[in-house]
Amino acid sequence: MLPEVYPKLEISELVASKVVDVPDFPKPGILFKDLMPLFSDGPAFAAVIDAIIAEHGSDSFDVVAGIEARGFVIAAAIAYATGKGVVPVRKAGKLPRATVSASYALEYGEATLEVHADAFVAGERVLVVDDVLATGGTAAATLSLVERAGGTVSGFSVLLELGFLDGRSRIAPRPVHALLTVS
Repeated sequence: MLPEVYPKLEISELVASKVVDVPDFPKPGILFKDLMPLFSDGPAFAAVIDAIIAEHGSDSFDVVAGIEARGFVIAAAIAYATGKGVVPVRKAGKLPRATVSASYALEYGEATLEVHADAFVAGERVLVVDDVLATGGTAAATLSLVERAGGTVSGFSVLLELGFLDGRSRIAPRPVHALLTVS
């Protein structure tokens, strides 16, 4: 349920109202979807966190994994609200201990993600969150990392899905929960 500040909006409309399009970022030809205005609006941010928790149920996961960098913000809020732990999935070279890594193609280049090798207890149920699902490379790499590090993916949520890039197909048959999907 949305706070009284947004009584007539559905969660997808709320997310849509807070997205700012930034052309040619991080390189020419890319239209970046900036969700920082949503993060900076307390009631809107609370509403999206509550919507993700409601979708999955707080008893369906043991820990939340957030994908660098905006996924950290979402994961930390969900973890706090549910009394669970949070695990960062970082860019290569940012974690101080032994890691598991995965390289993948982005819509505008290549990247490597890492998670601590001991980040999860064997079989621990992990809710994975990020801000945007685009081509699915980041999501697929992260889901693989969680499993290789001993976790069991219990769910995957994003605030915004760019449906026209078909990122879902990269992580199929896993379900994707998106608060807003744009075609």
